[in-house]
Amino acid sequence: MNKTTFATTNRAAAQWHVVDASQEVLGRMAANVARVLQGKHKPTYTPHADVGDFVVVVNATKIQVTGRKAEKKVYRRYTGYPGGQVVESFARMQERHPTEIVRLAVRRMMPKTTMGRHMLRKLKIYAGNDHPHHAQKPEALAFGTGVESRK
Repeated sequence: MNKTTFATTNRAAAQWHVVDASQEVLGRMAANVARVLQGKHKPTYTPHADVGDFVVVVNATKIQVTGRKAEKKVYRRYTGYPGGQVVESFARMQERHPTEIVRLAVRRMMPKTTMGRHMLRKLKIYAGNDHPHHAQKPEALAFGTGVESRK
């Protein structure tokens, strides 16, 4: 008789991956990063356990979007005061907070639960090419759906 085994959260088994955002489209990259953070790429995926890996995203300033999203996309937030809605365009957000664009895109594709917030802490985003996680020996993570494959 076959028994179904359920994985438990094991931080020692978590791998580190690095993604170069300069060659990726925002939405496709965010969907793939969310999949790796949740652990859905592993055969040991279990919905109630955090079996995902760590992901380091570099070159967030060079992220690309398709179509007219560069001019049309807006980010809304609310300060908490009356009339405190703040609307920022993609271009302004990219020059002021480039890491926030990637973080929001991935966050919105994660589960909206305590587990999802815990998984999101495994995402490390950097605007430039340098990151302090070399000691973890992150492996390059390529999705094959970037800008170079659309040509």
